[in-house]
Amino acid sequence: MPLAGNLPSLIGQIAKCFFFFSCIIYEIALNLITNTYKLMNKICFFIGVFITLLLAGCSSNPITHVRVATFNIRYDNPGDSLNSWKYRKEKVCEFIREKHPDVLGMQEVLNHQLKDLLSGLPDYAYVGVGREDGKTQGEYAPVFYRKDKYDLLDSNTFWLSEHPDSIGKLGWDAACTRVATWAKLKDKTTGKEFLMLNTHFDHVGTEARRNSALLIIDKIKEIAGTHPAMMTGDFNVSEEWEAYKTITSNEFVLKDAWKIAGKQSGENYTFHDFGRVPVAEREKIDFIFVTPQIKVADAEIISSAITDSTYLSDHNAHLADLEF
Repeated sequence: MPLAGNLPSLIGQIAKCFFFFSCIIYEIALNLITNTYKLMNKICFFIGVFITLLLAGCSSNPITHVRVATFNIRYDNPGDSLNSWKYRKEKVCEFIREKHPDVLGMQEVLNHQLKDLLSGLPDYAYVGVGREDGKTQGEYAPVFYRKDKYDLLDSNTFWLSEHPDSIGKLGWDAACTRVATWAKLKDKTTGKEFLMLNTHFDHVGTEARRNSALLIIDKIKEIAGTHPAMMTGDFNVSEEWEAYKTITSNEFVLKDAWKIAGKQSGENYTFHDFGRVPVAEREKIDFIFVTPQIKVADAEIISSAITDSTYLSDHNAHLADLEF
């Protein structure tokens, strides 16, 4: 029985072959595991590099958030009785501290009112001058800004007239001297620069309001360049008037922040004359305008009523949260 005699030898040969092929399979498996590990390491490395570059890209162009407000605080008129400035000033400062705008344009601010505001708002610095003498006489249209958040790069005031650099110059058919004050600011965290301009249009002169709009548009283009810009103010007209349409339909477009806001809240009017204007007749004459690269997350018009008969002002404050 030759097969039976050779069986042990055959089994040995089979065992050797099995061992040999087992070694080969083990080597192949080991190589696969090693290569897979190396491959995974390479993939993880490239993913890490990608995430690092992505984060670096994001951090080099971070989003800047700006809460902007406009508020006509009403000049100090003793004839306003219980709504005169001496009864309102602390409440106005308290309101501003509570809402904490980053930049704030105010109108009808007299010099002693300015001092009251600075005393009550220690977190803010300002730029602006009195409209009558370019110093302290007459109403200011100041720009307030948070000292902890921004560096002031440049600022100035110009007059809304045919000669904008002429101090105290009455423009066109205006009844009063009018000014615009601007500040070029730099965010200390993001490094982004922007222009904030604040103004108060004439309450009588139609031609003055239209030409003031055109003058300001030219100034914003000149000063801001390609940087974002925002304009606040009491424009003494609603959106149906020519001055508003001049601003929003010009080739250099400024958008009404209220209209493009992702969310609107509060009142739909700003002027109420200490509550004397019937509700149905109250109009929005205070606006925030922005250049197209600015996104408006939300906008709010806040009632200035303290009681049924006392108010922070004869206007409501208008706020907007901006991103760019």
